[in-house]
Amino acid sequence: MADPQRARKLADRIKEIVARRLDKGLRDPRLGFVTITDVRVTGDLQHASIFYTVYGTDEERRDSALALKAATGMLRSEVGRNITARLTPTLEFIADAIPENAQHIEELLREARERDAETSAVAASAQYAGDADPYVKPRDLDEDEFDEESAAR
Repeated sequence: MADPQRARKLADRIKEIVARRLDKGLRDPRLGFVTITDVRVTGDLQHASIFYTVYGTDEERRDSALALKAATGMLRSEVGRNITARLTPTLEFIADAIPENAQHIEELLREARERDAETSAVAASAQYAGDADPYVKPRDLDEDEFDEESAAR
């Protein structure tokens, strides 16, 4: 197993190489606006998972995924020429779910704000079910009651 720091450095280098190559452009017209978000390399430096996002519709995302899959061999050759590792890792492109997760979190936050507003509105008009202060307090005796209790003892 390789040094984890070496794996991180290799992942950063692969991210840089692939991003630069995609910036130059591929000859595939299906490729949309792709952003490389992360690269993770296995401990033995044999496999690299490249996470990406695509700006556009679902169809453009699908087409870009197919274009990246078709260009994997060419991109692996490019990586092999630009790194100093004995073996060139295999590349796997994985669509990153960051935009979908962010949208889901935004929806949950919006729903929480709406529920908080509803709860605040209900709490503003709420009344106590019983007395405002349900705890038993010591009685304040008037002078007449105090004299009667003293006499009874």
